Amino acid sequence: MNKGDSNMGDYHHGGFTLPGEAGYEKLTLELAEKWGADVIRDSDGTKLSPEIVEAGYRIYSTICIIREHNAFAQAHPDAQQQTFLSSEAVLAEDETIEIPLLKGYFDEQFEINDSEEALEFWQVWDRTANELVPRENWRYENGAITASGCARWHRYTASFLCWRVWEEINMYNHTTNHWTSEHLRQLDPRHPLAWEYLKDWLEKWCVANPQTNVVRLTSLFYNFVWIFGDDMRRRSRFVDWASYDFTVSPAALRAFEAEYGYALTAEDFINQGRLQATHRPPTAAKRAWMDFTQRFVAEKSRALVEIIHRHGKQAYVFYDDSWVGMEPYGKYFASIGFDGLIKCVFSGFECRLCAGADVPVHELRFHPYLFPVGLGGLPTFSEGGHPERDALAYWLHVRRALARQAVDRIGLGGYLHLTIGYPAFNDAIEKMAVEFRRLKELHGHGAPTALDIQVAVLHTWGSLRSWTLSGHFHETDGNILIHINEALSGLPVKVKFISFEDVLNGGLDGVDVLVNAGLMGDAWSGGDAWRDPALVAEITRFVYQGGALIGAGEPSAAEGGDTLFRLAHILGVDEDKGQYACHAPWAFGTEREPPLRVYADAFAERRGIRLTDPETKVLCAKNGAPQLTMHDYGKGCGVYMSGFEYSPKAARMLLDLLILLTGAQGCAAGLCDHPLVEAAWFPADSTLVAMNNADEPVDTAIDCPKGKVRVHLGPLETLFKEV
Repeated sequence: MNKGDSNMGDYHHGGFTLPGEAGYEKLTLELAEKWGADVIRDSDGTKLSPEIVEAGYRIYSTICIIREHNAFAQAHPDAQQQTFLSSEAVLAEDETIEIPLLKGYFDEQFEINDSEEALEFWQVWDRTANELVPRENWRYENGAITASGCARWHRYTASFLCWRVWEEINMYNHTTNHWTSEHLRQLDPRHPLAWEYLKDWLEKWCVANPQTNVVRLTSLFYNFVWIFGDDMRRRSRFVDWASYDFTVSPAALRAFEAEYGYALTAEDFINQGRLQATHRPPTAAKRAWMDFTQRFVAEKSRALVEIIHRHGKQAYVFYDDSWVGMEPYGKYFASIGFDGLIKCVFSGFECRLCAGADVPVHELRFHPYLFPVGLGGLPTFSEGGHPERDALAYWLHVRRALARQAVDRIGLGGYLHLTIGYPAFNDAIEKMAVEFRRLKELHGHGAPTALDIQVAVLHTWGSLRSWTLSGHFHETDGNILIHINEALSGLPVKVKFISFEDVLNGGLDGVDVLVNAGLMGDAWSGGDAWRDPALVAEITRFVYQGGALIGAGEPSAAEGGDTLFRLAHILGVDEDKGQYACHAPWAFGTEREPPLRVYADAFAERRGIRLTDPETKVLCAKNGAPQLTMHDYGKGCGVYMSGFEYSPKAARMLLDLLILLTGAQGCAAGLCDHPLVEAAWFPADSTLVAMNNADEPVDTAIDCPKGKVRVHLGPLETLFKEV
């Protein structure tokens, strides 16, 4: 950062949450001063000593309401949380087979619930014939099901309820960070005794912790689905950050049936062993179950928040781990009454997710987390680790999003003592905190200028999944749409997320560019939604009358039509999966002077893409297949991208494409001559924020309303310059 332009000395305190640690009081207070903390928090596995608590800082206390109660769980085992699992398939070599239920699963995570209440919901399936085996044809004993009357050489599975006896985040910390403490269990608030116990426990906790200003709820009731296996080659068998599979229980199933008038079965959750992953379009039953669960979670969460408020404390929720059912962009979230939302971030789209939620305070928890190893198992604060590099890599994503939309606070979590011996990391966090405060102040005086472009991202979930898919950037980084979201998170354009139902109800009003990106059959491309001719017709009207469509991957793909891409007539391309075997393709040449800078590395090679119109312009091709095309359609335009992988250059290419499609004037939005430099213009302060994404110095010019501004930027520098 350039000290002369930034007035760094004015931005050294406030808006920062520091993880303190008993036994390291001197370190805690020294880093609180260095990083400008105004809040000190405990973390999972740490405590705060009286010396820290009484040092004059506001105090956050972390609670995971469902998992600190092993004695109660052991006394009331039926109050623990459950899930449906499916056995591995067994081949019937004879008419009678044995199906071991937990084979392949991590037996420290699950115990079979073989109660009469649970057995009512178990099922055995002939997966070869896709037929349910009659109940009288199977029996359970000692961890296995014996099924008779089987068809030889057919494959069979059993679906069964089991207790989750090791809370998944505690399990992760034990298995990854070598914790040796007691394995924590988890309670289900649907159990009446558990719910009364939890309310009473929170009342007593609030009384016993008068020093706490903010109760930091580490989410609430139901964890994202994380199913471990017993083989280290596939330790994580299934993970879905937005799945509802862990919300199931006989009590919940009966309550659902009483309200909706029909019963759900194990297969509604098991889904032929695939489970109900967020990446697949939901069934009507899943949508109903989600709404049912969201209302329950909101009701119970509101009761806990009221207890916290009654004791004069604020309630913040950490939007990760056991957050399922809360849905910050759902219709019940605001009714809970949280005072703040905290989001751990690796990326820009996660910043935008947090910043747009309907709560008074928005806080980001930075990475790397202060653990010896990172989420990928690589060293962080241990031999061979370079946490300052990790922090900077994440910050390059985060800062561009924060330049577009502000949050109120930032912070860290974990074991503070691990920072000893890593002064470069401590210096890096200090610098980031200063830059954050400067950005926050600028936003406080007025928003940055933006282009007059409204982008709508279209997928199955619509606004419910604003700025996210299912998981962090490092977990879903092969997904096309998550990369587009990441690029959009730092661009000077307006972005909203709409569903297919929204399109049919006026959702395209005011939209300039519609984006649909995914693979055939997934929730992001849309799957069977594209079989609706009204949907195709409405988007056809939108583009023909002057709108723009960007399709990436296999957009609008669905079998059964005259084209695989149902919007091929707009895009000017289709994908050949064998249906064009006897049809000659249009020959094409790549445009010699494309209308924008094309960054070919952004596009994954996709074979089988072919033109449907000889007038389609090919801007990029690989091995004879188009990868980036433009096709005029009526007064509008369709753009096809074979894929999209985020990088600063790719983000700039996307911005240039949006400007090209809309004719927007970019001079007021801080557009830069250099493709690796991004900028934001804050008119209220006449301040330009320039961000260099290159690891070398850059001299460049940036457009702002006062004309071109020439700047010199050091490697990866953030520059604040009054103009």
